[in-house]
Amino acid sequence: MGPAQPSERNRRVTIQTIAVLGAGIMGRGIAYVSVLGGFRTILQDTSQEALDRATSEITALLEKGVATGKVAEDAAVTARKRLSTSRSLADAAREAGLVIEAVPETIDVKVELFATLDRAAPPAAILASNTSSLSITEMAAATKRPGQVVGMHFFNPVHRMKLVELVRGLETSDETLDITDRAAQAMGKETVIVKESPGFVTSRINVLIGNEAFTMLESGVASARDIDKALKLGLNHPMGPFELVDLVGLDTRLSILEYLHRTLGDKYRPSPLLIQYVKAGRLGRKVGRGVYEYPS
Repeated sequence: MGPAQPSERNRRVTIQTIAVLGAGIMGRGIAYVSVLGGFRTILQDTSQEALDRATSEITALLEKGVATGKVAEDAAVTARKRLSTSRSLADAAREAGLVIEAVPETIDVKVELFATLDRAAPPAAILASNTSSLSITEMAAATKRPGQVVGMHFFNPVHRMKLVELVRGLETSDETLDITDRAAQAMGKETVIVKESPGFVTSRINVLIGNEAFTMLESGVASARDIDKALKLGLNHPMGPFELVDLVGLDTRLSILEYLHRTLGDKYRPSPLLIQYVKAGRLGRKVGRGVYEYPS
């Protein structure tokens, strides 16, 4: 599968190079599907340790794909050659036709980043955010290209989850949506187009389920494992709410809930038990301890 090509109407941008900002769980997952989708991919992070770890994990995923027959060996070799890393945001963005940020879920951080990207990226480049809940319009307002700013909400783990939510901000152009849609499809994803609203589609529903699970756990309705088991076997969810929050990160989930509570009202008030877990440093798999314990 080669790089995404614009329609006859959309000849202004042909995506050849994608810059992914942030080498954490989501960033390295996006970089993985990007190189497999045929794009030269620059993974940027200020931490060399994070870049080295991400490179090793992407290589391991490609090798596993070959071993399981999901990725052809020559495709894996070629994909690995498409990946490069950089500690410089300016260098990573300079050649990109599409920049996808996967930095922490804080609006102030993202707004500042988009202002910087607007100066660093080529004038025709599209700037995308992997945010799961925050305002694309607010990020776009920090730039001089609001029509070229869009949400591309990938899901964890990126290499397995098929969906990308494409989020249209107030001024996001049809052309930008078309090009990012084609890029996502080249990465093997299916898309839905969502008008910007707090939490979009999936986060609004998902955090309600997870928050209610914490409320039930706090009140002793059932154990964490039985709540997870009930939703997997009774509602056919692939993961239980506590397994999922441990994967996503309890701090990330709390940040989303706090934002939705401010913007959408009291039904999104975070569970006191979730707040307590975060204060205790129980942030999920990434630290070895969340709702469950994860041996190192």
